Amino acid sequence: MKSSVRPISASRSELPENVGKFWKWLGDQGVVSGKSVAEPAVVSEGLGLVARRDIGRNEVVLEIPKRLWINPETVTASKIGPLCGGLKPWVSVALFLIKEKYDEDSTWRVYLDILPESTDSTIFWSEEELAELKGTQLLSTTLGVKEYVENEFSKLEQEILLPNKDLFSSRITLDDFIWAFGILRSRAFSRLRGQNLVLIPLADLINHNPAITTEDYAYEIKGAGLFSRDLLFSLKSPVYVKAGEQVYIQYDLNKSNAELALDYGFVESSPNRNSYTLTIEIPESDPFFGDKLDIAETNGMSETGYFDIVEGQSLPAGMLQYIRLVALGGSDAFLLESIFRNTIWGHLELPVSRSNEELICRVVRDACKSAMSGFSTTIEEDEKFLEEGKLEPRIEMALKIRIGEKKVLQQIDQIFKDRELELDVLEYYQERRLKDLGLVGEQGEIIFWE
Repeated sequence: MKSSVRPISASRSELPENVGKFWKWLGDQGVVSGKSVAEPAVVSEGLGLVARRDIGRNEVVLEIPKRLWINPETVTASKIGPLCGGLKPWVSVALFLIKEKYDEDSTWRVYLDILPESTDSTIFWSEEELAELKGTQLLSTTLGVKEYVENEFSKLEQEILLPNKDLFSSRITLDDFIWAFGILRSRAFSRLRGQNLVLIPLADLINHNPAITTEDYAYEIKGAGLFSRDLLFSLKSPVYVKAGEQVYIQYDLNKSNAELALDYGFVESSPNRNSYTLTIEIPESDPFFGDKLDIAETNGMSETGYFDIVEGQSLPAGMLQYIRLVALGGSDAFLLESIFRNTIWGHLELPVSRSNEELICRVVRDACKSAMSGFSTTIEEDEKFLEEGKLEPRIEMALKIRIGEKKVLQQIDQIFKDRELELDVLEYYQERRLKDLGLVGEQGEIIFWE
């Protein structure tokens, strides 16, 4: 599973031997035949599915029965099943993949032989390549994910691998575990009926195309027939495909470029894939910490707020309210009193006071300035590198990630810079309250009674 925008045709004669064996195995299993509408082919991304004839929109491309899925149930039914009961589902499936990979007689041999040794996901990048991500949130996310995987492997080694050496090859290493993790991140299907982690041989060759803007009906799990209890994974083409062209789907419309790079090893050029996560938290040292936390939780938030800001789009819902709540203090603290508990979130939709609004502008702009200082290049320099071309794919990805994050940071900074210029003309809580009481006119004049 990977990305491309180019339709590619491929001939059967170009098919590597391992892929030919895989196709034959699927035929022996009764999954594919001469009537199959798509087949594996060598494409620009590596491997993909190519139409053998014209395929209509929403037409079924392939159906894979449950007996050929790899999921936690597969692990439970295997030799290592009794050892995996207490493991996280993904850890057990990862361990299963590694064990089967090293077992020459594995029934999954032909499938495992077509899996890549790595992808362009940032978890496989070298230190030199990761250095190109300096200053980005993607770098810290990648390092955090790698640390998490390493910790899971350490636990697995102590609890399962070392006490059961007779079952496992001594060759099982952290690199093996990272490989399995990468395979699951890039190829496993989720958001399926009763299945949150499942590998589907053949279906996982389907590549991503950013031109496809719908995720509807691309795949589903359904019953095999009226009198059958078996389940099928059914993959449909969301668009019309000509014979000889590659069949594509949309992986996930909501993932940012950073998430695409981490999971699959590609990025898109669309600005709405560029995002930056602003993290705001209520400090425990805040004298009103308890009250603020209570208000935040009542409104579906918590001690820490994570707000994904997307290039070209307005600020996320609830972000301004949350920041105003965090900054609330001084003479504005009366809004934290219990009498306002049911209405405060509504009040926070609009500016509370000049001092509160000025504080949130300063805090956010300082955060943007600090984040921008972490980069060693400017947007202009990065764009010049891109224009020069002839870059390694991972370096090109890093440049696009850097440019995207910087553009969003500039956008956030500009929003709050513009707001600072409006501080004197904004209407604050006290003025709104006086208007509601009929004590101030629409033009701000004080109303007297005789």
